[in-house]
Amino acid sequence: MIAVDTNVLVYAHREDSEFHKAAKESVESLRHQPAAWAIPWPCLHEFIGIVTHPGIYKPASTLAEALGFVDSLFASPELHLLAESPGYFEKLRDIATTARLKGPRIHDARIAALCLHHGVSELWTADRDFSAFPQLKVRNPLVKG
Repeated sequence: MIAVDTNVLVYAHREDSEFHKAAKESVESLRHQPAAWAIPWPCLHEFIGIVTHPGIYKPASTLAEALGFVDSLFASPELHLLAESPGYFEKLRDIATTARLKGPRIHDARIAALCLHHGVSELWTADRDFSAFPQLKVRNPLVKG
């Protein structure tokens, strides 16, 4: 199962992003495939916060636009939303301890732990910080190769 990180969602939504076309094609390929794919809940929360933030985008997306994009993702029958459940915290503890993380890097560890906990085979992200978690296969769908 492939999971999608926040940045890919942001680029797929924001037409003013230089990565919009590649990100939109990547997300659309997942939305219309017959196989399961996933988004961690924290990534959806972060997506809404980023695209509606007037300090990041001028103009920022409206809340209705952001929620409409999320609704379009929810329309995919194969989408799984990844949430914490029993056993998750042990994954988080393991990868955070191994990578000696602190501060804001714990957010990335949370995403990685959710993916590992739910059996995700690959995380699509443009964030190189996920290289701190060698247990999780990561791919940037925005670059060819």
